[in-house]
Amino acid sequence: MAVFYLAPVYVMITTGLKGFDEISLKNMWVLPSSGIHFDNFTAAFEKLAPYLWNSFNMVLPAAVLSSILGSLNGFVLAKWKFRGADVVFPLILFGMFIPYQSVLIPLVEFMKQTGLYGGLPGLMLTHVIYGLPITTLTFRNYFASVPKEMVEAARMDGAGLLATYGYIFLPIAVPSFVVAIIWQFTAAWNDFLFAVVLTNPANWPITVALNNMAGSQIIAWNVQMAGSLLAALPTLVVYIFLGRYFLRGLMAGALKG
Repeated sequence: MAVFYLAPVYVMITTGLKGFDEISLKNMWVLPSSGIHFDNFTAAFEKLAPYLWNSFNMVLPAAVLSSILGSLNGFVLAKWKFRGADVVFPLILFGMFIPYQSVLIPLVEFMKQTGLYGGLPGLMLTHVIYGLPITTLTFRNYFASVPKEMVEAARMDGAGLLATYGYIFLPIAVPSFVVAIIWQFTAAWNDFLFAVVLTNPANWPITVALNNMAGSQIIAWNVQMAGSLLAALPTLVVYIFLGRYFLRGLMAGALKG
């Protein structure tokens, strides 16, 4: 199964290293025979660089903000019970099952009325809101595994809601923050539908810009594949260096709550 899923990555890398005259379906699985062409990556980077920074400027704040808000939601729903909490939590989770396509028209109208249409802040806000269900679920399950005696001890010491969260739960929530930030970073980075609908050409993320690299008559597949690898590189790097922490954080709190 690993070979099956990695096969497209192999084709992407080998094609990105070939010259244009070597590109064909017949030679798709063959390694470059006329030398390695790193100039494909240079050409792709020159075309995608502005949009690469657009993605970073949108994705990083969206991932951090949705994780912070999700941690607050998860703390309140796990440890600070209130009337209607058992109704609010399922309603928040319901947001995970709403298809993107079903909200596009009202979302565009909302962005136009608020003046956020066409720019990165509107796209960032969309990913923050759409990420709240999964981040809330992640933190709620993690905080549910924390002994309630810690909350009671904080109350006896005079700590309120925010103090209990800030001094007790926030420091121990690093595993869940790793999970939430990686999840949101990947989801927002790979998004195409919201990006192409809500932004103008100057604010395109890299996924939209990559789609528009193709020419109208001739497609330089070697440059296109090099650009695809550059677009995928940030999420690959995040997974390579933080993947083990992601798995640990994902399992933290899985036995309770």
